[in-house]
Parts: sequence; structure tokens; C-alpha cells
Amino acid sequence: MSTLEQIAVRIIKEQELIIGPLAWAQAAKVQGLHVTDHAAVTVDQGPSAPSTIDSLVAQYERLFGRASREVCRDAAAPLIAGLAPTEIPSSLR
Repeated sequence: MSTLEQIAVRIIKEQELIIGPLAWAQAAKVQGLHVTDHAAVTVDQGPSAPSTIDSLVAQYERLFGRASREVCRDAAAPLIAGLAPTEIPSSLR
């Protein structure tokens, strides 16, 4: 599993603690993100992969406000440390 896929899973699971199964349904709506199970997530690889994470964060923020962005940042923080600055999705900086 790529680092971005790990970030996506952590974000979804943190959101799930707050909003329940709706977190997975919202994640499934994000283009470039494929939810195959409540634990299996793939992110289309390539230059647009970080923007897929941005779209996931934006999806939650549209529904639940600014606080959900902070939840996403906190969930991803341990994994971001291993990424180069250019690889970090802008929504998580």
C-alpha cells in the first residue's frame, strides 16, 4: 500500500469515528479514490495522486466544516513525515 493510500485509509477511519459508515460512502464519491472494502482503498497513482487526497479532505470539509479538515491533518500527520515536501497534499500542509 502506498503512503498516499495509507493516508487515505487513516483519514477515512478517523472520520468514521466521528460520523460512522457515512465516512466510507463519502470517500467512495472521490474521483481517483477507489473504496473496495471498509479497509481496502486504492488511489490512482501519478502526478494527480496528492490532489486525490485533497479531494477527499474537501469532501469531508464540505459536509462537516473546517473541523473535519483538522481531523484529516491530525490523522495523516505521522505518515506525512516520510514524504518529500512536494509529495504532501496541499490540504494537509
